[in-house]
Amino acid sequence: MSELAKHIRRGFLKIAAFASGVIATLVMLVPLDAQALPAFARQTGQNCMACHAGGQFPELTPYGRMFKMTGYTTGARGIPLSVMGVLNYANVSNTSKSDNPTGPGGDFQKNGDLVFGSASLFVAGKITDNIGLFSQITYNKYDHEATDADGNPNGHWDSHTNVDNIDLRYADRFVDANSDLIVGVSANNNPSVTDPWNTAAAWMQYVPPAGLTSYQFADASTPYPSNATDGNVAGLSAYAYWNQTIYAELGFYQTANGFFNFMSAGISSADKTQLKGDFNPYVRLALNHEWGPHSLMVGATGSEAHLYDNNDPSDPNNAFRIRNAGIDAQYQYLLDPHAITAQFAYMKQKTDLSANGVAGLAPSDIFFADPGLTTPLAAGNSSDTTDTFRAKLTYVYRAQYGGSLAFFNLTGTTDTALQSSGFESTCTNGELICSGANGGNSVRVNGNLSGDPATRGMTYELFWTPIQYIRVGMQYTAYNKYNGASNNYDGLGRNASDNNTLFGYVWLAY
Repeated sequence: MSELAKHIRRGFLKIAAFASGVIATLVMLVPLDAQALPAFARQTGQNCMACHAGGQFPELTPYGRMFKMTGYTTGARGIPLSVMGVLNYANVSNTSKSDNPTGPGGDFQKNGDLVFGSASLFVAGKITDNIGLFSQITYNKYDHEATDADGNPNGHWDSHTNVDNIDLRYADRFVDANSDLIVGVSANNNPSVTDPWNTAAAWMQYVPPAGLTSYQFADASTPYPSNATDGNVAGLSAYAYWNQTIYAELGFYQTANGFFNFMSAGISSADKTQLKGDFNPYVRLALNHEWGPHSLMVGATGSEAHLYDNNDPSDPNNAFRIRNAGIDAQYQYLLDPHAITAQFAYMKQKTDLSANGVAGLAPSDIFFADPGLTTPLAAGNSSDTTDTFRAKLTYVYRAQYGGSLAFFNLTGTTDTALQSSGFESTCTNGELICSGANGGNSVRVNGNLSGDPATRGMTYELFWTPIQYIRVGMQYTAYNKYNGASNNYDGLGRNASDNNTLFGYVWLAY
């Protein structure tokens, strides 16, 4: 039996054993009617399949998209609470090539263990006939590793709870014989969290992973299109949807301070995203067409954000800019017992350094592969671009059995600022990077020898939804390029395929 087959078998057995117990408990305790669905389903009286493609949350159907755009107000007010919990399993292909002071366990924490990763509380639903709310508060069991009195990791983890997503809407709908117009305003904390299609940056990655280093190469950590400000900011956006065909949205974002503190509740001041001013725009355009069981959307997005080096707004010369522009598309075929979703998303991002960042680009005393220590590392770039492409195909049968295939590819400008690995034979104590007379350590596992960010691979997934409250899945992510190379990307012998990861999950929502 191959090593991969052994990993899959071990992971499957662990997840299956736990899932079987959970399913048996739920079947005995929970009645299988509409009154036992999560908050939105209880409100509308609809089955999960009405809003979610093949019943697989969070991907939306045309009905689910209309429910979201009309402000989560369809139906009658009910108990506006739901809960979600996720158990995770990760097994990285090669954990031997690690120089972490605490050993491979530091780079691959709890590798091969089934863990409780996170839980969320949702307060969501209809407030008035025109006002509705989607809000998520998330508990992360493994937020960061605790340290001892000397600042060294002690093998324990600190948990953390904070506001995750907020989308508070006012919406209205005007229908006559010739037109159907939905208009709305959203107060939210994450550009694109308002988007009704799952090709949006906030929604394309959907399975929550544990906050452990063994998950650093799982599908959730692979390249996804994203905006510069993913969460914990404050924004107001206005949108319109005409004749179920044309969608347009424009929003502006700022730091979640003062009155908007609740948008980043639970996040410390040091970790809160600091934006310069309140003119950080986000725009979304989409063209949608539905016929029979088919729907097709093609769209575009754009954003610009002004942030600060080290999240420090005290010095105006710390301000830098990130601009994003993307195109995306989604096709769905939904006719019981089949559900097919095809997604495509491409995002170009340009980062322009701050004045302080540009001033720090002068050649330094960092040397790579230079036995004489005479040639310092070249200065970094004042501006960098990255291009992220993602495509995914999902099939679900009878809202129970499904699978997906995803391809990801990240390319970008080569920048010496990304280099964290190199080979230097004259460094003392076997160090592989020399910095002046002091020397320094090269970085395994996450190291980058070339300064090229290129990363490419595939994710294969199978999942099963035995009852509508639980999904059990396995993903296998395979890399053929990582940090700019297929082989020896860190200069220390680690190959892209060493990062291949088996990821399993048990996802419960009620």
